[in-house]
Amino acid sequence: MLYRMAMNTIQAKKALEKARSICSQKEQCTHDILKKLERWGISEETSGKIISQLEKEKFIDHSRYCAFFVADKLRINKWGKKKIEYALRQKNISSIQIETALEKIDIDEYIAILRNELRKKRRGLKAKNQFDLKGKLFRFAQSKGFESEFIYSMIEECLRE
Repeated sequence: MLYRMAMNTIQAKKALEKARSICSQKEQCTHDILKKLERWGISEETSGKIISQLEKEKFIDHSRYCAFFVADKLRINKWGKKKIEYALRQKNISSIQIETALEKIDIDEYIAILRNELRKKRRGLKAKNQFDLKGKLFRFAQSKGFESEFIYSMIEECLRE
């Protein structure tokens, strides 16, 4: 019994060190680290202690994580706000932190990304008529997580070009 407790303590220390290393390389959220700890066979109780320690040491900071996540998904993946929000909700990030991070998006940059994505998509589309083309562009932009009001105006702009 004493041997098992000692092994669990050693395993927990190794897991904490490994989690610190992962968090120092790339921003992580609680959800991601918990999944890793579970895969490593760490108990729920020990995982909770490790997460608390990581948060206390600022290895995990959800506000910082949200800011980086939003910037990456917008600029690299070309996602809209809705898709970004959904992905963050899947990671159990609070609504307040999500809203705060999304509010920091520069609207001009956001619209420019949507415009460029629609232009690229339009070049590769074949449509029977204007209505069909608009529908295909709308569904594409919607699947990327952009809001309807932006999509409509950008489609009209792209079709005038």
